[in-house]
Amino acid sequence: MKILISADMEGATGVTWPADVLPGHEQWERCRPLFTSDVNAAIAGFFAGGVDEVLVNEAHWSMRNLLLERLDDRAEMLTGRHKDLSMVEGVQHGDVDGIAFVGYHTGAGTEGVLAHTYLANSITGVWVNGSQASEGRLNSLVVAEYGVPVVLVTGDDRTGADAGTYAPRARTVAVKDYVSRYAAVCRTPARTAADIRAAAEEAASLAVRHEPVAAGPFTVELEFDAVHLAGAATVVPGVAHSGERRVSYTLPTMYEAIRAFKAVTTLVSQAVEEQYG
Repeated sequence: MKILISADMEGATGVTWPADVLPGHEQWERCRPLFTSDVNAAIAGFFAGGVDEVLVNEAHWSMRNLLLERLDDRAEMLTGRHKDLSMVEGVQHGDVDGIAFVGYHTGAGTEGVLAHTYLANSITGVWVNGSQASEGRLNSLVVAEYGVPVVLVTGDDRTGADAGTYAPRARTVAVKDYVSRYAAVCRTPARTAADIRAAAEEAASLAVRHEPVAAGPFTVELEFDAVHLAGAATVVPGVAHSGERRVSYTLPTMYEAIRAFKAVTTLVSQAVEEQYG
């Protein structure tokens, strides 16, 4: 049995503000061991639950944040950027039985610690087929096309609630409780590690591949905080204005839709000007 861990950082233990997750900051260096601890706890729990193999896909920012030298020796880590499926890279090879979203967060325009969707700012909302979508929901739709269930989600309490809408059977762990976008009531690393380990051990039994889910077509709509960003997004073929600050596109599979989403967000990020956005 093989588990893929998609590891993001905003939902990690103790993380509450931008400097905690932005490479190069002193606080980022302090939070890297906390992030690694959460991932190690999930690895330990999965192995205790009978898993044979764990691959960790680094999914935050530069995708070079986890400390390999502190990673559980039984796991392997995929690190670095420019991967076909970005945050869920590795799910497409037919050998993954379940996926865990560790350190995840809520989506743009919703309550949650460091809430956003792909871009830290600029995007104020994302919808798929009319439903508001966090990164967790987007990624859950991708992995469903490969027959892989989401079995564990960790992050703040709002992230767990969000997971209940797209992966109701998954085990969830709240490592902190939302107070504001930049404040939370945090549990200690020892406590969150124990909670994540226990949940992962239980979640291992849910790692059963199913028939791929072909739920398309998918209409993805994005809303931005400035008109010119919507204009920048329409450079991508098939992306059109759906409102003054909104664009949308429709594609037959979520594989195609998430790759188009990456193209849109990459272009938009280059159109953001300092201070004015």
